[in-house]
Amino acid sequence: MARVIRGLLAALLLLPLFAQAGGIEVRQFDDPVTEQRYQDLTASLRCPKCENQAIGDSDSPIAGDMRDRVYVQLQDGRSDKEILDFMVSRFGDYVLYNPRLEGRTLLLWGLPAALVLLGALVVVLMVRARRRSSARALSAEERDRLDALINRERTE
Repeated sequence: MARVIRGLLAALLLLPLFAQAGGIEVRQFDDPVTEQRYQDLTASLRCPKCENQAIGDSDSPIAGDMRDRVYVQLQDGRSDKEILDFMVSRFGDYVLYNPRLEGRTLLLWGLPAALVLLGALVVVLMVRARRRSSARALSAEERDRLDALINRERTE
């Protein structure tokens, strides 16, 4: 009886190790360059199910399917661009972490630069306006008032 309990306890303690080992995928590559391309592609493609997680890091079934497709296409000799085009045609632009520069994404790429330039322009205009307002001469009424204040201080 004690032997059975020890066996069950050992199995319970080792269960997390076996659960993690089930998620590891073993891929065979002919050369390290292809393996590096696989790693780069799976890191640059976003899982459609997971929130901001690359398919290389995701445990979802769809990410596993996408990794399989990347692997098969690499083995078929396709280029990175062909593989990315296939994934975009199948899952949409969302799967790309870095969207392509196209007419549809021009605003996405140009808006941050435009906002920085607009902010710089606003700062320059504010600095110029302050310089002009501080450098303008006093009117006759303002001089008379200033002289009155200075004379009042001298008499007191």
